[in-house]
Amino acid sequence: MHIPDKTFNIAGLMSGTSLDGLDIAVCAFTYTKNAWKYKTLAAETIDYSDGFRQSLTDAMTLSGEELVILDRAFGKYQGDMLRTFLTKHYLSVDLVSAHGHTIFHDPQKGYTFQIGNGAALHAACGIPVVTDLRSLDIALGGQGAPLVPLGDELLFSQYGACLNLGGIANIGFIQDGKNRAFDICAVNIVLNALSLKAGQAYDDGGKLARLGTVIDGLLWELNALDFYSQPGPKSLGREWVDEVVFPLITKYEDHSIHDLLCTYTTHVAEQIGLAVKGIAPGAKRTMLITGGGAFNDFLMEQLKRITSDTIQIVIPDRNTIQYKEAIIFGLLGLLRMLNIPNTKSTVTGALHDSVSGAVYGDFSAFYEV
Repeated sequence: MHIPDKTFNIAGLMSGTSLDGLDIAVCAFTYTKNAWKYKTLAAETIDYSDGFRQSLTDAMTLSGEELVILDRAFGKYQGDMLRTFLTKHYLSVDLVSAHGHTIFHDPQKGYTFQIGNGAALHAACGIPVVTDLRSLDIALGGQGAPLVPLGDELLFSQYGACLNLGGIANIGFIQDGKNRAFDICAVNIVLNALSLKAGQAYDDGGKLARLGTVIDGLLWELNALDFYSQPGPKSLGREWVDEVVFPLITKYEDHSIHDLLCTYTTHVAEQIGLAVKGIAPGAKRTMLITGGGAFNDFLMEQLKRITSDTIQIVIPDRNTIQYKEAIIFGLLGLLRMLNIPNTKSTVTGALHDSVSGAVYGDFSAFYEV
């Protein structure tokens, strides 16, 4: 494997299922002494307007033509936002690696679909683009997720495990010398939806949940869901949350929002606790926690209590918490252009590792040393 001795400036773009906004992280990546290093040059979350957020929320119900229009519109939006961001920070990049926004994800049926048309993105910003990072793994029989754990292995190997608390929680770790990972449960998809009923976009610090008490029946039903007893590799999509989790919560809607938030937050902590106990982190008994859920103090307190005998929780600086996924998707796009596998079959269950991602634009300058 030959990696050019140069610095690659890469823009990673991420739009998560929690609909917080478009995360942009520009990093300088270098490969020295057989290890990847990175430095964040600038990072920012571009908040979605209420109308655009609603369009993304409703995307699953659109007609085919409407979805194609939204796909191209979101691609152009990402390109426009990136161009403005780069101008603001006086930066230039070699490559854009964009995850897109997941609308459908059902590996059992053989598909995943992220909007954010790569051609429209490239046309809007004029920079070479890598996108559609999950489809090849799905075609090879894998889950197409999680993808971030490979980046965890390459950039954050000092930790025994890496937990991301976004719309969906996923965990990555090394077991028997192999990269392993799986989705655990829905987190901010549910917590944000419940918070909206209390007039807030999210439960800031878990303050609303802290005012509630656990609904024993709901907690029991949540913890008994079939997905949790399935072995990995496994992944979750918004469809499962809409079809399984929300109807269950609706059965208990006569309870207060505080009680529902308290119960679901407790459920998340308990499921993560079970997952951590099951992975046997070994000598590196530390777990890095990132994603929006790391800002939920109430959740963090419960998680520390539940996992105290198993692993030590590490909460990093704010930039790492908020932008680790965008940083790693930037790296995955870079690996794609270097023809280095960026999806791991030990994580996803695919037939083999693969070099995944669709490319748009002229990459000839990318390979110049």
